[in-house]
This record gives sequence, structure tokens and C-alpha cells, in this order.
Amino acid sequence: MHMVYKVIVVGTDGSERSMVAVKEALGLAKASGAKLHVVNAVHPAVEVGYVESKAGQLQIDKLRQGLDAITATIVAEAGRHDVPVEMHNPGSTDAADALISLAEEVDADLVVVGNRGMSGVKRFALGSVPNKVAHHCPCSVLIVNTEPG
Repeated sequence: MHMVYKVIVVGTDGSERSMVAVKEALGLAKASGAKLHVVNAVHPAVEVGYVESKAGQLQIDKLRQGLDAITATIVAEAGRHDVPVEMHNPGSTDAADALISLAEEVDADLVVVGNRGMSGVKRFALGSVPNKVAHHCPCSVLIVNTEPG
């Protein structure tokens, strides 16, 4: 028996790798007639560390514009495929918690995450998003291989 998804949640930080997961989620949503909920897993003020200098504010503005561009791209792509989409910017510093909370809130059938994302110190400090989501999510989880090539 094949699962028909009605509500799919996916996260993005705007990176090329995370967009691979978004495209996979979009394809699944189109095939099953599901609504797609997209979590912008980057909060500009948190990324910069709440810097109150002019340079810090410029950095926050740049990140916010980047999020706006990501949102516009995803909404346009969903529109081309007739997939209803809702964007979420929870402002959480923890992407996994944001995905899990949204999945609970919208009664998701599926959460789609990439197998790789943040690297270096950030990844070490925050832990593995796909690992945490897979262990704590209230629904099925699809971990997409986002390796280039």
C-alpha cells in the first residue's frame, strides 16, 4: 500500500544542499496532492548574534533579503507545479526543533530533510538535524541525499 501524503514539511537554510530536499518535497507534494509547509531554518538576528552595530545590522538586513529571495523562489516554483505552499520563519535557533514543532502543529504526514547541511563548528554545536528529526518527529521522515553529483 502506498502512502498518500496530505501535509509535507521541509526545512531550508537557503543552501544548494537544502534546496535539493525542498525540490524532493515539492515533487512528492505534487504527486500526492499535498500541501507543502517550508521552514526557513535561519533566523537573521540569531545568525549574527544580535549585534547592535551598524555592520551587524547590515549583515542582518543581508540575511533577511536572502530569506526573502529563498521564499520568493520556493513560492514561485510551487505555483508552477500547482502545489499549495506555506512559508514559516519560526525564529528558532534549532532547525530540528522548528521542523518537529511545525510537523506537530500542522499534523504532517511527512517531514523531508537533507542528510547534510551545516558544517564545521555550527554542526557540532547544534547536532545533526536529520538525526534529531528522525528520532523525535511525530510522523514519517524522508532523509534526502544532498551530496553533489
